[in-house]
Amino acid sequence: MDHEIPVRIVDNQEYMKVVRSILEEGKEVPLVVTGNSMMPFLIDRRDQVLIKRIERPLKKGDIAFFQRENGQYIMHRIHFMRKDDRTGENQFYFIGDGQKNIEGPIKETQIFGVVTGVLRKGKYLDEHTFTWRFFENIWRYVIPFRPLIIKIYSLFKR
Repeated sequence: MDHEIPVRIVDNQEYMKVVRSILEEGKEVPLVVTGNSMMPFLIDRRDQVLIKRIERPLKKGDIAFFQRENGQYIMHRIHFMRKDDRTGENQFYFIGDGQKNIEGPIKETQIFGVVTGVLRKGKYLDEHTFTWRFFENIWRYVIPFRPLIIKIYSLFKR
């Protein structure tokens, strides 16, 4: 007997307002990954992330959520940070694990959550696991080679 799970499509802007209010209450929120920008670490609709409000200084390698000036919500990894010479404010530069282009500057006020753990291929990972550390510390330095590495990986994965 087939059972269909009801699917409800909701407006992303409205959904993220709810997520942000839950984060502001200090709760952790699980989200299903959508999009391919964080491949190969996170896969569209396969993996989930746990996000929490920011309660410590952000650092290079963190995966964080921010809202672009155009209102779009993004989850990418912090590649580097610097202080704005004029204002003294922190500026953040992000990149998806599957991308070659760095985005920024992003103001600290645009960032509203940080990923504290992931459910990847059904297995929980956090900052203490090898895979997490690899993408946090090593993957950031191979940006020009990412497409080639992903291509080679996919050949062996078959």
